[in-house]
Amino acid sequence: MFDTVVIATDGSESVKRAVSVALDLSERFDATVHALYVIDASEVESSPESVRDQFREALEESAEEALEDVAAGTDLPVQTAIREGRPAAEICAFAREVDADVVATGTRGRHGENRFLIGSVAERVVRTCESPVLTVRQLQEA
Repeated sequence: MFDTVVIATDGSESVKRAVSVALDLSERFDATVHALYVIDASEVESSPESVRDQFREALEESAEEALEDVAAGTDLPVQTAIREGRPAAEICAFAREVDADVVATGTRGRHGENRFLIGSVAERVVRTCESPVLTVRQLQEA
């Protein structure tokens, strides 16, 4: 049922459970795993020009670490990619390119009065991605 799984990661604590769930799903179906990190171009462009290159390098290092963490969580081979652009648009474009059967992403939960909102990137991916999207909420620490 799932031959190709895309895991969108930003390396944050809130995405770790999503990575774990996506890797479990991939292992159960012996799926091809693609891990994607998107450097938000607007963050880079809004940084002071004098530090922009250093900032981009730091983000690329963070991306590599996040992707290594995904690969370390499974015995399956993991194909990794780093993109720069608008995160939701890049995730959806990447999913189309690899013909993803599912895209897994974490959410950043915010509790309001009896409601749960997901992060803007996750929300945009859910609304615009042609592939099914698995959103995984980080559980509260016990």
